[in-house]
Amino acid sequence: MLRIAIPNKGSLSEPAAQLLREAGYRQRRDPRDLVLADPDNDAELFFLRPRDVATYVGQGAVDVGITGRDLLIDSGSSATEHLTLGFARSTFRFAAPAGTLDDIAQIAGLRVATSYPVLVADHLEARGVVPAQVVRLDGAVESSVRLGVADVIADVVETGSTLRAAGMEVFGEPILTSEAVLIRGADADPEGLARLTRRLQGVMTAHEYVLMDYDCPISAVERAVQITPGLESPTVSPLHDKQWCAVRAMVPRTSTNRVMDDLYQIGARAIIVTSIHASRL
Repeated sequence: MLRIAIPNKGSLSEPAAQLLREAGYRQRRDPRDLVLADPDNDAELFFLRPRDVATYVGQGAVDVGITGRDLLIDSGSSATEHLTLGFARSTFRFAAPAGTLDDIAQIAGLRVATSYPVLVADHLEARGVVPAQVVRLDGAVESSVRLGVADVIADVVETGSTLRAAGMEVFGEPILTSEAVLIRGADADPEGLARLTRRLQGVMTAHEYVLMDYDCPISAVERAVQITPGLESPTVSPLHDKQWCAVRAMVPRTSTNRVMDDLYQIGARAIIVTSIHASRL
């Protein structure tokens, strides 16, 4: 039985639950439930604090888990990143009062506030920078400089608007680019892990691609195939009118309208796009 750890709250929680739901795993009905048996999928789901997922996986209490790459690194866990999941992307950066710092070397001798002390300390040590102190805070680190707790902060940066409102600006190269990942322990059940991996990859592919069907003049098939090559090769089927054929191919979702325009230009008609709910490649 595969034991799966899922964040029980925070920005990772709902997308992780939705991904597993689309992959066919059971969902809890009561948000207070901490454990959910899923005998149909030979799995057991554990709902844990996001920061604890990597620790439980690393210690072998559960086989796999969904967490952020930043949380995995900061935990110091022996768990291994197994699969990127394509959501909860973020960038982790240093920031200081506007106009004061422009290089990571200037952090030497200063206090750094962050919610990820292990990650930050390791990053600075690897670059030979010795801060006066790495101050651990659970949130709202952008206020720490104004309150006199720190001189520099290290935090997740999206638009930067919150930092600017606090009179801060980012500097130096990003510390880390993070996203949600599936992590595994050393002794994870190989059969259950392989099944979960295939399912998650199938769901992510379904999110990334659509199925495109269209009628195409025989004379334009080669050009059409160049526009919609599919994953291996598109399906081309004859129609009653021998001058036409039907073509079906998977197309990247973000390219849908451009591809439809290109097909129409070469004479394709009856172009239909269908969402994909699941796949196995």
